[in-house]
Amino acid sequence: MIVKRPGEERGRTRLSWLDSRHSFSFGEYYDPRHMGFGALRVINEDWVAPAAGFATHGHRDMEIVTYVISGALEHKDSLGTGSIIRPGEVQRMSAGTGILHSEFNPSRSDPVHLLQIWILPTERGIEPGYEQKAIPARSPRTARFAVIAGPDEDASVRIHQDARILAAEIPPGVAVAHDLVEGRRAWLQVVRGAVELEGSAYFAGDGAAISDESRVELYGRDSSELLLFDLP
Repeated sequence: MIVKRPGEERGRTRLSWLDSRHSFSFGEYYDPRHMGFGALRVINEDWVAPAAGFATHGHRDMEIVTYVISGALEHKDSLGTGSIIRPGEVQRMSAGTGILHSEFNPSRSDPVHLLQIWILPTERGIEPGYEQKAIPARSPRTARFAVIAGPDEDASVRIHQDARILAAEIPPGVAVAHDLVEGRRAWLQVVRGAVELEGSAYFAGDGAAISDESRVELYGRDSSELLLFDLP
């Protein structure tokens, strides 16, 4: 079963410095039909204005993954970590027993466009941690999924949950597929471009809840970038 989540139907937070679209209930946006999907709790697509950002705030018991689409994002946290995240990299912060952090757009001229992803951990009260890695280079001619976050060693960054985030870039006219083990589900999030899933077109911002399927096959209708979440 595939249930489309059109990008224009997502929740929205709009401030002078932030434009954010919420796939699931978040902050002041509440929709009991969209409270998460399995262990996946949040997908926020954020546009942060130049020289602006999220002031220091706290989290607990959450795996937080940041995926920058364009621009750059500066990160600082109570572990002493300071870094800048750019396209082609992925960041994981395990909040565990508690962590404070801030996120800021260091550019004076360009916005930063990113996805903030929250995944529930299998265990509460773990030691907080941070990891940032480059995503393996992707061929412009051959579409394939790279595991950018997961519990296994082949993932770019490790998360404390039996969930995997896969990323792919698809040229026009090329297909990419992922097999699902029985009992698992998937969430598709189109980052840019357009893809086709089971005869339906999905554009940037669109998502889909996929359950009771053994295989997810996507066809590039345009030069596209997407994330696929393999979830318990």
